Amino acid sequence: MSAPGDVPPEILSRLRPMFERLPETFEEPAWIGVRWRIRARTVAHVYTPDPRRAPVYARHVVDGEAPTVMTFRVPADDLLGLTAADFPFFRAPWGRNVAAAVLGPHTDWTEIAELVTDSYLLMAPKFLAAQVPSPAEPAGHPGHP
Repeated sequence: MSAPGDVPPEILSRLRPMFERLPETFEEPAWIGVRWRIRARTVAHVYTPDPRRAPVYARHVVDGEAPTVMTFRVPADDLLGLTAADFPFFRAPWGRNVAAAVLGPHTDWTEIAELVTDSYLLMAPKFLAAQVPSPAEPAGHPGHP
């Protein structure tokens, strides 16, 4: 098992507030990197894979460095549209609705917040999903439709 140190601290500091606003989500170390879960379901997982051990990541190496990758759930209907343009998104090599994003200086953190929220909405029980504010709203102040 690895530790949060496997993921650059600046990336964790950008991601953590996104998950803090999602009801009952918790962070834990994963076999590599860190994941955020709602009950027993993983909402997102961030890690720095070794492209030599997992060749699927070799094409995502950035400036000679292993990529920092976040996997998350996407509505199946949206997966192709999100991953069609390629970098920084690609389809994870497992799951029918799992996408991945290469994170770094190029990252649009507003878009990542929206994707994290969408992943949570797919994985959370409906009564918790109903409590989620939109990514632009401050935590604890959900809007009303």
